[in-house]
Amino acid sequence: MNFISAVVYCCDDSNTIGSFIEQLNKTLCDNFLKYEIIVVNDASVDDSVDKVKSVSAQNKGGIITIMNMSHHQGLESSMNAGVDLSIGDFVFEFDTAVGDFDWSLLMELFHHSLKGYDIVSARPNRRKNVSSQLFYTIFNHYANLQYDLSTESFRVLSRRAINRVRSITESTPYRKASYANCGLAIDSLVYTPTIKTKRKKYSGRKMMAIDSLILYTDVAYHVTVGLAAFMALITVAFGIFALFTKLYSHPVEGWTTIILFIAFGFSGLFIILAMALKYLQIIVSLVFRKKNYLFESIEKLQ
Repeated sequence: MNFISAVVYCCDDSNTIGSFIEQLNKTLCDNFLKYEIIVVNDASVDDSVDKVKSVSAQNKGGIITIMNMSHHQGLESSMNAGVDLSIGDFVFEFDTAVGDFDWSLLMELFHHSLKGYDIVSARPNRRKNVSSQLFYTIFNHYANLQYDLSTESFRVLSRRAINRVRSITESTPYRKASYANCGLAIDSLVYTPTIKTKRKKYSGRKMMAIDSLILYTDVAYHVTVGLAAFMALITVAFGIFALFTKLYSHPVEGWTTIILFIAFGFSGLFIILAMALKYLQIIVSLVFRKKNYLFESIEKLQ
């Protein structure tokens, strides 16, 4: 009897979006009385929207909504827009329109959430690529969050979890980290993929990873401390070199030593300043940015 929302990210997914929405709609229709499916079209240039409309024309279940973003805005902003539009008691988030799982897994996640978990994610047990493994290793080590992050295919959130995240942050640049930091009960179910798929690479993912490391972890602090320690060692080394030169040689009065020391000192100083400016840039963006996303139109397909 719960009202269910499902938010699906779509960006040039013509090959998979039709069958994905069809299977998703069938699963929700078989298990829930009222539900909605929100497809966030992130400025697709193929016929993905036509595929969704074709499935909707044969739909006899819940409402299918297409949310057309004004321009390409990336996975996180687009999914935030879709979740903001949703009205369900529980919300399924699908970051990709590839169903490499048995569709009964949706109900396993939902029933598991009823045991007292506000957020339950589905994690594939496939091997992570090197970049993802490195990112999650660094992030989990320095983030100091209650739960470790990992690769996820989709998740279900209670309305309380969504309200909690919205109440503690004005912007959600990286949803998984915000969810893990909301203080509510979180769990995950591991599944074996039914098909082999290559994870789609979204534009801006590297910059999002860097911003997330700076925003949610103290990596920058440790790097700054390391640079400061390195500069201290350089200072000691140049001091020893200057003393040795003065005792056993007759160079021009400290010219080389002073110049090199100033060069190293300023290079380290500018690195530290660059990291501090990056902090300020993110803080200003999160606090003072008036629009997190822009969408052009909303089409409700009954």
